[in-house]
Amino acid sequence: MIALNDINVSYDNHPVLQSLTLNLEEGKIHGLVGLNGSGKTTLLNALYGFVKPIRGAISRNDRKVSRKDFAFLETQNYFYPLITGREYLSIFTEQNRRFNLDNWTNLFALPLDELIETYSTGMKKKLALLAVFKLDRDVFLLDEPYNGLDLESTTVLKLILDEFRKEGKTIIVTSHVYETLVSVCDLIHHLEGGKICGTYQSDDFRTLGNQITKLVEQRSASTIKNIFK
Repeated sequence: MIALNDINVSYDNHPVLQSLTLNLEEGKIHGLVGLNGSGKTTLLNALYGFVKPIRGAISRNDRKVSRKDFAFLETQNYFYPLITGREYLSIFTEQNRRFNLDNWTNLFALPLDELIETYSTGMKKKLALLAVFKLDRDVFLLDEPYNGLDLESTTVLKLILDEFRKEGKTIIVTSHVYETLVSVCDLIHHLEGGKICGTYQSDDFRTLGNQITKLVEQRSASTIKNIFK
């Protein structure tokens, strides 16, 4: 179990996560959903140790978490200039013994011997995913992994995550496209105002989707009316 207890994170004295408590069962795919600014990326950064909570504790199986527990796909990925995809992947030396680069390259159709700067947005995302999967950690933190992927690659990623779940991996994933979470997650946690305001199982995913839609409508309705009046 990954446990976040009373987590508080602020940026420049502006609270982002406020007394957030969440228990994440391992061996499951957990979705994080919330409107922009709700704290999804900050929550992943806190798990990985990029930001330090001003209060609260994060543990895994009753011990303090280590960065080595996680492999983290950030929303925006940095690539060194003037290197190829193959050279980039060689940086990640700790790897799964079963990781067969040729198989993964064929699956994602990546030109690994070309410079990364020639890659499209989708190709860069797939290269970053390969690096994360090569690490083969127990827990994957995936922040907007579907950004830039086409329909085929989105489907391939879903199939990959299904296989990792069967192996007992724990996956925590965010997405601004709700349907991508619905199609793969065991549980979806609704983050709003820096707190978890609900956890939903598959039978209730539609209810959560409707709630989020209504929330957007409530926040935007008056502004839209002013624009079009």
